[in-house]
Amino acid sequence: MAKAKQKKLKISLKKSIIGYNIKQKVTVRTLGLRKLHQTVEHGDTPQIRGMINKVSHLVEVEEI
Repeated sequence: MAKAKQKKLKISLKKSIIGYNIKQKVTVRTLGLRKLHQTVEHGDTPQIRGMINKVSHLVEVEEI
């Protein structure tokens, strides 16, 4: 049986984390985002979706 290809998410940091709660800062760093306008790719998992929901006002997400 062939494996189904997992969806990917392209996540970009669009707003600075300065002045936000430390938990939100840690979440952004955990996603792998270090600099403004940096983009990373992650698999579409419930854990990643949860992190995105916590910082949705700071990031932009695109399905690829």
